[in-house]
Amino acid sequence: MTEPSPAPPAGPPDPDPLGPRARHIVDAQAAAFPELGPGTDVAQARRATSAADPDGPAVASVTERRIPGPAGAPELPVRIYRPDGSPAPPVVVFLHGGGFVLCDLDTHDAMCRNLALGSGAVVVSVDYRRAPEHRAPAAAEDAYAALCWAAAELAPAGPPAGRVAVAGDSAGGALAAAACLLARERGGPMPAAQLLLYPSLDPRLETGSMRTYGEGFFVRAAHLRWYWQQYLGSDVPPHRAPPVAAPALAEDLSGLPPARVLVPGCDPLADEGRAFAARLPSAELDEVPGGFHGFLAFTKLLPEAADAMERCTGWLRERLARTA
Repeated sequence: MTEPSPAPPAGPPDPDPLGPRARHIVDAQAAAFPELGPGTDVAQARRATSAADPDGPAVASVTERRIPGPAGAPELPVRIYRPDGSPAPPVVVFLHGGGFVLCDLDTHDAMCRNLALGSGAVVVSVDYRRAPEHRAPAAAEDAYAALCWAAAELAPAGPPAGRVAVAGDSAGGALAAAACLLARERGGPMPAAQLLLYPSLDPRLETGSMRTYGEGFFVRAAHLRWYWQQYLGSDVPPHRAPPVAAPALAEDLSGLPPARVLVPGCDPLADEGRAFAARLPSAELDEVPGGFHGFLAFTKLLPEAADAMERCTGWLRERLARTA
């Protein structure tokens, strides 16, 4: 089935809403990023975007192990960050971004270290199965399996998942939200909180922010379209994507945990985040004027990124402390 081509992005507004430093970072990132589209060599694109971030802060320990995956699926590699020697810290299950296709544990190492130190929680970063080798809902099922494992094996004694949260950036934000939907559907361990960092939630790509910021702000509308095609498959029209793959298409969001949704002002996905937060039963919207998609990777260069990370991790710490 051939989908009608969406209207082209309107292009960046004038004057540029990015500050000079942010504009320099965005342009440098865009110049180094691989072209994505028909004929893309996925393995080559992964190599081009797989550089580890060496600038993360020190934590008490970092360990790697494998945990049970969904029934019939392989074990899941995870990396576990312990911020200190606390005997019974809360837990955050983290899902990395990368359009369901790119990035890995290494690319988000610094982010996980910052999350652990700021929240005071053990962070479990999940190396979920990626598209196109594994279509939806494989990654969402992996996210839910990791949540169930963390609630059973790492969470302090108390209510099931009472001190477990989920978090993710970009596509990882969709996976974090999907894990909550699956927990509600299956009666599994419901997280105490969900932290969604510039989440990619809606494959229709029809919002005003998509038209305004879909070109010239690093993440392009064409790239987002390609990511969703890899994850859903070419035979699934965007408007028919299952909610476990595209949480924005869920008709019912009741019974889901409190959320904080971080929305950079210059992100094509900004309106998706706003709309999802407005529909959740309890959500705090954290808007960052002049922020761009992926800006949390630059906490050492952008004060607004460092401030946003501090707010988000502080919110996690406070939410998880409520259930202690």
